[in-house]
Amino acid sequence: MKKEALYYDNLESGKVKCRLCPHNCTIGEGKFGICKARTAQGSKLYTTIYGEVSAIAMDPIEKKPLYHFFPGSSILSIGTVGCSFKCQFCQNYHISQNLNYPTDFYSPEEIAELALNKGSIGVAYTYSEPLIWYEYVYDASIETRKRGLKNVFVTNGYINQEPLSELLKYADAFNIDLKSFNKDFYRKVIGGKLEPVLETIEEVSRHPEIDLEVTTLVIPGYNDSDKEMDEITDFLASLNKDIPYHLSAYYPAYKFKAPPTPVETLERLKEIAERKLNYVYLGNVAGHTNTYCTECGALLIERHGYYTRIVDLKGDRCGNCGAKIPIIV
Repeated sequence: MKKEALYYDNLESGKVKCRLCPHNCTIGEGKFGICKARTAQGSKLYTTIYGEVSAIAMDPIEKKPLYHFFPGSSILSIGTVGCSFKCQFCQNYHISQNLNYPTDFYSPEEIAELALNKGSIGVAYTYSEPLIWYEYVYDASIETRKRGLKNVFVTNGYINQEPLSELLKYADAFNIDLKSFNKDFYRKVIGGKLEPVLETIEEVSRHPEIDLEVTTLVIPGYNDSDKEMDEITDFLASLNKDIPYHLSAYYPAYKFKAPPTPVETLERLKEIAERKLNYVYLGNVAGHTNTYCTECGALLIERHGYYTRIVDLKGDRCGNCGAKIPIIV
């Protein structure tokens, strides 16, 4: 469905300038921005994917991954088509890089009602990049919040500060991909810039009511050095050492042929990260997913794959020593 977009300016040249994300695309009549989902027509900017859902499922919240947000719950998860990045290793390239992928229309009200009827804790905007779907996820977030449900965003974090500030009014959790701490990697492999992603992480971290978790897909030979892990964890720890950090194993996909990430690499990087961060988890491999109390070492949450068992957590406190745990339950 086509709908007039938010956040754009008319230029004297007759073109329009999109202000949603840091690409700040200047778009001529009948042309599209980098995301391929926003087009200029008659001096207006339109989104072409409003309500267009390419994937929908009830998922464990841990699949997002979110480990400190209603552990063990399920959430209605939806995605669209398109992306603001061109990651050469994209795991969901069939929808993120293919605007012709089949979709079904759901109104914001229909999605919110579906989440309510399925007993979901809310709606997760995921699979492809939800921020290019801004007009829709904003409207759906309002409808979801009206029904007392939660809004979760699994995103690359590539958004300008004004639209982000508006979206944060209805957000309950974010998992943000921090793909590297290398500007050249973002420019050459991702097709974007590092700094705006860091700004998004910083801004979300200023809202303690919102669960913020960060994920890095570790690719051998690209972002798996000790130095880079030190830089990432220095940055996250400067914001809050309790930010849950997920290190995920890469497997060859799309245009990338690098070998899969060895478990030993993830374990080495986890040790480095844990020097500064309290909660570091591994993904796409077995183990290293349990949550422990940082005060007494008690096992709080046990995880095997997507099976989650609350062991010794009393609300948001350790059942053994009573320490407050940075978790939303």
